[in-house]
Amino acid sequence: MYSTFIAYILFFCSGFGYLGLHRHYLGKHATGILWPLTGGLGTIGLWYDLFTIPGQVREANIRKAILDGSLRQNSNGSWRNVDDGRTRIVRENEPVERVILKLAKENKGIITASELALGANITLEEAKRYLDVMVSKGFAELRVRQSGTLVYTIPDLMSSEEPFID
Repeated sequence: MYSTFIAYILFFCSGFGYLGLHRHYLGKHATGILWPLTGGLGTIGLWYDLFTIPGQVREANIRKAILDGSLRQNSNGSWRNVDDGRTRIVRENEPVERVILKLAKENKGIITASELALGANITLEEAKRYLDVMVSKGFAELRVRQSGTLVYTIPDLMSSEEPFID
């Protein structure tokens, strides 16, 4: 895996990025060649790299994991680490409402705050707040299972087989 520390060391050792060694390290060979020829795109690229190296390292690590086959995409758009089997949402800009609908669809229209917190990588309080907003807008309902457990339901996605107390 790539290291932010090493990328910054290469950036500073190559004349504050002028030689583009950090870009070669991150697998961006085309711009690694372009950097010394253009002075880091007239120093604009150097300033850009100075502040975005952590994100570039993160992207390079994801790209490497996908190419190595240790990261695979699930049908819901999330990424699963094949080595440990844990699922991680990599697409950080996905709206929470979309995550709610995907999880509810997978669970026959039923979702809990803890499932949402895990699936969207948010706190339990945030998950409950999002689900309560959906209830207040009429998109979801708060129901009780026969076991007494409170769950949120999306009526459009529900299976008629799940017994509830009304």
